[in-house]
Amino acid sequence: MNSEHDMTMRAAVLKLFGQPLETTRVPIPQPGPGQILVRLAACGVCHSDAHIWKGDMAHVEAPSPFILGHEGIGEVAAVGPGVEGWAIGDAAGVPWLHDTCCHCDECRDGEEPFCQHQRAHGLNVPGAFAEYVIADARFAVALAAGMDPVKTAPVMCAGVTAYGAIRRAGLKSGETCAIFGCGGLGLYAIQIASRLGIKVLAIDRDPAKLELALRYGVESIEVADAGLIARLASRDPKFHACINFAPTAATWDAMIAAIRPRGRIVAAALVSKPVALSQEWLTSTGVTITGTSVGNREEMRAVVAMHQAKPFETEIEEIRLEDASLALSALDAGTAKGRFVIRF
Repeated sequence: MNSEHDMTMRAAVLKLFGQPLETTRVPIPQPGPGQILVRLAACGVCHSDAHIWKGDMAHVEAPSPFILGHEGIGEVAAVGPGVEGWAIGDAAGVPWLHDTCCHCDECRDGEEPFCQHQRAHGLNVPGAFAEYVIADARFAVALAAGMDPVKTAPVMCAGVTAYGAIRRAGLKSGETCAIFGCGGLGLYAIQIASRLGIKVLAIDRDPAKLELALRYGVESIEVADAGLIARLASRDPKFHACINFAPTAATWDAMIAAIRPRGRIVAAALVSKPVALSQEWLTSTGVTITGTSVGNREEMRAVVAMHQAKPFETEIEEIRLEDASLALSALDAGTAKGRFVIRF
């Protein structure tokens, strides 16, 4: 028996921002009260991981060890004291949220993604670029046995963020939505909207992504070129909602052109650059502007059920743990063709 390997696990550890992760062995964590230990089968690599890797996202406390990853899929390997509803061998998902304060107004209203005291996997606590990870039993995601771990991993963040954005937009069957950005998030949102009976216009600079959007159920497409704003402004009627999944402020004027009076604009992508907003325009249109962040636990259960009933389509490239840095670099450079998923 190799005692070192019995007590340690392989992990990709962040030592310096922007530098390749170090694949090494670290101690296997042990679950405390209210926690479960998950043995991972797969973990997706998310654009948020790339932001954290570069040091672009503020974090109150760097986890030790600093392991990224919040799209983990595996099975329960150990259960901490006081845990109910989980047993060894259960299929589990490890999402962005590790835990929240559970007593602020946001948590009490079921809007825990907006809790200002939340802790996230791979940001505040060790994440899932490792063979094992600790999850809070209240926030881990119960999965049906037999779900494909590689196809399900991106649902833990990209899928639920897309679903949460659709919900945040207040869209109902028969309404219209313009989705800006047809990367991983946008393509999930297109499939979710299609299943809910929402009519979607997909907008992207890349014709290849728009071809995928057509395959996934959109009603129409627009190339984001120099004439886009004029074409959107001339539409009648305009859209009940506009959702931005593109990590750029360049979509803002196009959303203003596309939205109807009393419509809803939802920011889903992380865009730090400010945009111009006329309060006079707001008073004359009654447009609602809001943001969305991942999704709450109810939304997670709903999107997992949709995926279980009919798996969402997405372009997935399976990688090894050692290749995580290459995936982060590709996401940062904008050259990723789909979702990267580590298979353990």
